[in-house]
Amino acid sequence: MIRFLTKTLAGAALVTLAAGTAAFAEPAKPECLAGAKPGGGFDLTCRLAANALLETKEISTPMAVTYMEGGVGAVAYNHVIGKRATDGNLITAASSGSALLIAQGKFGKYDENAVRWLGALGADYGVLVVSADSPYKTLGELVEAYKADPNSFAIGGGGAVGSQDWMKGSLLAKSAGQDPKAMRYVALEGGGAVLTALEGGHIKVGSGDAAEMGKHHLAGKVRILAVMAPERLSGELSGVPTAREQGFDIDWPVWRGYYVGKDVSDADYDWWVSTFEKMSKTPDFAKEREARGLFEFTLLGKDFDKRVKDDVARFKILAKEAGM
Repeated sequence: MIRFLTKTLAGAALVTLAAGTAAFAEPAKPECLAGAKPGGGFDLTCRLAANALLETKEISTPMAVTYMEGGVGAVAYNHVIGKRATDGNLITAASSGSALLIAQGKFGKYDENAVRWLGALGADYGVLVVSADSPYKTLGELVEAYKADPNSFAIGGGGAVGSQDWMKGSLLAKSAGQDPKAMRYVALEGGGAVLTALEGGHIKVGSGDAAEMGKHHLAGKVRILAVMAPERLSGELSGVPTAREQGFDIDWPVWRGYYVGKDVSDADYDWWVSTFEKMSKTPDFAKEREARGLFEFTLLGKDFDKRVKDDVARFKILAKEAGM
């Protein structure tokens, strides 16, 4: 009996060891799905993972990047849920904009609980900018001027009403004690159009992101009045104060992250999380992140899952307050 029990326990240990080995085996066909055309933010997010994983030798097979445009990620979200919910090879790019759209019900019948959130590997931050010859030198000056005459302030952003840029503008309106629904918002096609509109005097305030606006601020073409970050950014924008420093509780991190299907095994999910953690601590990864204009922002596994769900809850409140 003792011999039999010993053999049984030994066999169980081997099975457990084998299962553990399989649990942390890299995906045979790693793939990242970008929910838009090539060249946008989702593509950037997928390329960050694909290049860094290969560069740091966390994968031996190059990661394929595939595209599925529609609904700013909504089509891809529904595809993963309906067709690839168990596929441990696949990660899909997401951003804080995804959380905003989910909060507004724009991903269809599925909410933030329909997938498993893996992690964020970088972020950009919202900024409010004015033209180089604008009389406003601080966020406080802008808020006071807006409060006095909100109708004279056209605010431009790269997206329609309800987008991230619109929401950043609405935070300015709220800080001035004004109704965001009454904000004069001009929907433009991306950051380049915002810069052109500022330089041409067609808008007084631009809503955008630090990575895109930073180089134009440094060149003296526009003036960033505030960065929507918890603390000052490092590097070339270290001289730009945050909104918090100026007395306004405004944060807008634009995180770049990933999710997998709801029914992906714990073993596959844990492999991705642990691999992202190892990769994110390497100099090679830091170079890849910086090359894409992203700032350090690493949040993985349960911590990231909580962040996404907290963001969705916060965006629901903001959207309701803004009359969305």
